[in-house]
Amino acid sequence: MDTKRFIIADNQDITRLGARHLIAHTIEDAAILEVHSRHELVNTLKENDNNVVILDITKFDIGSQNELLNLAGRFGNVIWIMFSDDMSEQLIRRLSLEQNFSMALKDCSQQEIQSAIRYAARGERFLCHQITNLLLSPVHNDDMKEKLTPTETEILKLIAAGKSVKEIANERNSSIHTITTHKKNIFRKLEVNTVYEATKWALKSGIVELVEYYI
Repeated sequence: MDTKRFIIADNQDITRLGARHLIAHTIEDAAILEVHSRHELVNTLKENDNNVVILDITKFDIGSQNELLNLAGRFGNVIWIMFSDDMSEQLIRRLSLEQNFSMALKDCSQQEIQSAIRYAARGERFLCHQITNLLLSPVHNDDMKEKLTPTETEILKLIAAGKSVKEIANERNSSIHTITTHKKNIFRKLEVNTVYEATKWALKSGIVELVEYYI
């Protein structure tokens, strides 16, 4: 397998220097590049598909979670190491659903950061112990469910069950236009773009149980 190229996407000088140093001391003869904007990152990723991107989304030219996920979807072979101390719990939990995203905090030990680099070089995922502990802690489902109205919650359950807009409209004795509007509002509130992403959110939040989903 070809050696992966490491791309540092962080506009903080000290982080770029530290990341470059750790990569060089972890992966022999590693190819290391730095980018300073989303445009530059995209152009660099277009050059080949064997990349590891070390990214602090709060210190770089990527404006939102959806923009990041769209970028990851566009370049599906990229391994991402999210390397930040400012990621929200919501973002961490969302990215935990994506197998090509590793996560480490900037106050992690050198050993953990180097482990993240080694795993990425092998095309594997790594989560630091602080991220792992957060993901293992209970999700405050009531707080998450408050994003949606009771009607939207019920419609999300039907969406996750694989029902089409027309089928949901018939089941609820509503117009297709009404259900379409609810669906748009659900996607906007959850910051998702597809039925697949909405279903993963519903599973993660506990709105839909795995047993229900597979029946």
